[in-house]
Amino acid sequence: VGAGAVKTVFTAKDGTETIIDERSLDNENNAVVTYHNPLDNVEDLAHIFFTRCLESKIVPYVVTKKTVFKWQEGFWSKMKNVFDEHYLHDFKKAGLLQHCGGELQHLISDAATMQIIRWTGGGFGMAAHNYDGDMLTDEIAQIHRSPGFITSNLVGKNEDGSLIKEFEASHGTVADMWEAHLKGKETSLNPLGLVEALIGAVDHSVDLAGGPAPLKDLTSSIRKHIHTLFVNNLGTRDLSGPDGLTTEQFVDAVGMLIEGKTLADVQAKYEPAKEHDEDEELIADIDDGMVMRLFKDLDSNGDGSLSYKEFSQGLARLNVAPKTSPVGRVLRISLEDAI
Repeated sequence: VGAGAVKTVFTAKDGTETIIDERSLDNENNAVVTYHNPLDNVEDLAHIFFTRCLESKIVPYVVTKKTVFKWQEGFWSKMKNVFDEHYLHDFKKAGLLQHCGGELQHLISDAATMQIIRWTGGGFGMAAHNYDGDMLTDEIAQIHRSPGFITSNLVGKNEDGSLIKEFEASHGTVADMWEAHLKGKETSLNPLGLVEALIGAVDHSVDLAGGPAPLKDLTSSIRKHIHTLFVNNLGTRDLSGPDGLTTEQFVDAVGMLIEGKTLADVQAKYEPAKEHDEDEELIADIDDGMVMRLFKDLDSNGDGSLSYKEFSQGLARLNVAPKTSPVGRVLRISLEDAI
């Protein structure tokens, strides 16, 4: 719109009008946005979020940009009210608020993006508006080098109070991989987000129908097998590197475990035999105990690693450091041994 004035008016059901915002526009070109942010479902979201955090024994945080977007203040206040009334005692009892002031913490979205990178040990959950949530989960997917790493769960409520849940594998498209697959080319797609979405949908259907319970046993075993493969470097290549499995190989590996095969069986099939290593031959007959003794002598600060300074000083003290002029050298096993 051009220069002029903008007035946002709310009209109640009884006809009463309230001016929400009124301002003058001095620029010749302006973008005017009216944002409607429903808040009736925040309490339901709060209960689901805090319950899951408590069950998983993780610290809850609420993320907004309410310093700029004042309409997000209502989201934060409703989340905090539910927490203080229904969950504060249980979280304190579980010892989950010891390092955050003993109360629910709010994070500005800018800070949240940095903390996700810093808090590599996990142990936290974040509740946010849709946009902030997309930003944070995209960041996690990028950190792990995999757009297929994250799933998305949408939760609503029926009139009878039962929960409506929609599960989808979000964050990133695999259209390029699908095209490559159609052309017969090799692909390596991380299925974690997709499979977690399927598992969530199956588990929720079992909850709604009251069974059959064995379906949950199946979904639990699928999740366990997938995680087992990834932590043993048998995942797809986005997380396991160039030696990882292709899409078809990974699916086959999961199938082997479901059918009762062992991890050793999968490793025997998909892990290439180690090539002959000449360096291994060099250390085949060394005395590990004496080598460790020497290492501890060189590790002057005892941190389990050698800095360049420690290494060079150690070589000098052992009388084997290369020098600018030829000198006689005698190698001793330990700094404690006489030359």
